[in-house]
This record gives sequence, C-alpha cells and structure tokens, in this order.
Amino acid sequence: MITDDIDVDCFPLRVVRVRRNGKRDYEPVAKRRLIELCLRPGASVAGMALKAQVNANQLRKWIRLHRESRAVEHGSLAAFVPVVQGIRSPEVEAVVTAPRRTTAVAVEPQPQPSRSVALLSAKLPNGVAIELACGERDGELVKAMIEALGAS
Repeated sequence: MITDDIDVDCFPLRVVRVRRNGKRDYEPVAKRRLIELCLRPGASVAGMALKAQVNANQLRKWIRLHRESRAVEHGSLAAFVPVVQGIRSPEVEAVVTAPRRTTAVAVEPQPQPSRSVALLSAKLPNGVAIELACGERDGELVKAMIEALGAS
C-alpha cells in the first residue's frame, strides 16, 4: 500500500481557520499535496484521509474538484462529434456559426430548377448553430445529421 511508505510532513492537515458554522479551512499547500498523493496509482483515499485526519468523503470531493479544474485548464471538455458519411448532393447548403468566430462559412448551391427545400436548424449546447437547407433527395443526409447530433 502506498500510504505506508510515504515520507509526508503534511499529516495531519493543519487547520488555518474554523468558521462560525464549524467548517474548517486547511493549509492550501498541504491540501494540494494530499490530493496529489491520493492521485498516485495504488493510493488509498480512505487511508490517506485517516492519516490526514479529514473525512474520506470530503477528501474525495477535493479530488473530484481538482480533476474538474484541471480538465477545464487543459481544455479537455471539447466534445467529439463523429463524422458520418452520407449521400452528397450539389443542392445542399450549409451554414455553421461558432460563438468564437465572427464569420460564417457558406456553401452556395448550384442553380437548380425549383424544388421543395427542407430547412434543418440546430443549436448545440456549446453554442454552435447549424443550418442545413436540403432538397427532396437529401433524406439520407438529413437522417445522418440528426443521428450524429443525437449521439452527442
């Protein structure tokens, strides 16, 4: 077990303040060190909590918050959207706008005789707006697009 062979001078965690409601604030450097020790392979969170004299559930919450903050810093929250290959039609028009960009990408369709056109518009949770204008032969493309958007 990793908790037995650690030379740690942060145990137990030093309380720097006790609030009126009884909650304790711990020394930030020692708290961060404890979280890093818990993230090592083979570390026992419950054992580390006992040594640090903190509640194991509280320590697990600190670890979760640490991981979430690291994920935001490194940008690992970017969504993966699978590419679906469908039937390509020259009469498809697509406009995609992203919140960080000021320009939209537009693909102009080839002039075709008048046909019925369906408009598919979607706004994703990350702020991206997608609009598709499809002809009557683009059913497979629309179906693939809906499936791809629904999978995320």
